[in-house]
Amino acid sequence: MIRIYHGAHTPGSDLLTDDMHRDRKRIFVDLLKWEVPVVADQFEIDQFDTCAATYLVACDASGSHLGSIRLLPTDSDHILGTIFPELCDQPVPRSPHIQEISRGCLSPRLRAPERRQVRNALTTAAVRYAMMRGIWSFTCIAESGWLRQILALGWDCRPLGTPRRIGRAMAGALQIEITTETLRQLQQAGTFQACTLALAGMPARAAA
Repeated sequence: MIRIYHGAHTPGSDLLTDDMHRDRKRIFVDLLKWEVPVVADQFEIDQFDTCAATYLVACDASGSHLGSIRLLPTDSDHILGTIFPELCDQPVPRSPHIQEISRGCLSPRLRAPERRQVRNALTTAAVRYAMMRGIWSFTCIAESGWLRQILALGWDCRPLGTPRRIGRAMAGALQIEITTETLRQLQQAGTFQACTLALAGMPARAAA
């Protein structure tokens, strides 16, 4: 199940997004040692977790967080355009039809095969969401390990500039084009994962 949340939720108002922010803290702060805000010593929440953000959140039957991504509009403040524009050789892509993928997080409780399955489900859900919402492309910033994985998922993806060192790691910016062929490209690459999408608080919509 992939739940779609339009807008951030304050801590304590939604169990699943609370679980997401706890896992973000475990991954980005405890494991990767990012210097990012932590709320109440347990939730990783930054300045881009606002009403403008959209979240795709994978959960199990009990409602526990399995993985998630955050989408930000690029025609307003977002990570690439606001903090790291130097990762782009040309002007940062901005448009109402372009969104930024950020805070991709997989639960540390998952085993390796489950991680791939949840990653692929979130990728497929992002493409389906883009096609439903008139999004033509995604941008993102990824550290070197994730950069290779994103490029290998099968979709039409290109670097926006030369990777540079950010903090302790090398990172680069990417742009991912979304067309009517993108789901077929994922299927051919073996990274398509059927999933059910549901707007938070609304009935589920089964995947094709």
